[in-house]
Amino acid sequence: MIGILGAMSVEIEEIKSRIGGKAVETVGGFEFVRGLLGGRAVVAAECGIGKVNAAVCAQTMILTYRPELVINVGVGGSLNPALRYGDMAIADRVVQHDFDTSPIGDPVGLVATVNRVYFDCDPETVACVKAVMDGMEGVSGMVGTIASGDQFVADAAVKARIVKNFGAICCEMEGGAISQACLLGGVKCAVIRSISDNADEGSTTDYGQFVKLAAARSTEVLYRVLERL
Repeated sequence: MIGILGAMSVEIEEIKSRIGGKAVETVGGFEFVRGLLGGRAVVAAECGIGKVNAAVCAQTMILTYRPELVINVGVGGSLNPALRYGDMAIADRVVQHDFDTSPIGDPVGLVATVNRVYFDCDPETVACVKAVMDGMEGVSGMVGTIASGDQFVADAAVKARIVKNFGAICCEMEGGAISQACLLGGVKCAVIRSISDNADEGSTTDYGQFVKLAAARSTEVLYRVLERL
């Protein structure tokens, strides 16, 4: 079984609507939809915005349904000028950019308990997503580090800091927490984002204009990935 998580309804409703033979269950306050998608057994949920919501939902999914892989899909802000609206960012690793105990000597981004800065994504899934993206007309993007934090980045200075600290190509609010839950649960993880804004002072306007387009793009890429996995 493959788990699919999106933070918002715009990111996950179309995915849930495509699931065949669906069964709907509520566990721990989250609605999970099980069935078949792209020929694969899946379970999908809207986890909510932010790292705590994402981590709790991911752990609930892992403990309840035991997926072999969890894919986090949705939209994100571009941290690289080569990534434009609707382009795809595919994480080969994820970082929590707002985790900072550096005043006591730790590297910026080091996550306590698991004692790491970067969380690796499943390389086979990353390669599959990239192959799908490369084969789709009008779709472009790149593989790199995606940075998660509990903030909607709409400030060029914050954007520059994240890039300087981690070399990230995209920012969002859930992938780092989901990847941490997957690490603790012994489950493979993938994080896919379609660009909805530029993570700068124009982001609030851009996001409202492009979020539906970006979410639709990530949904279509995911569907094709499931057919190939």
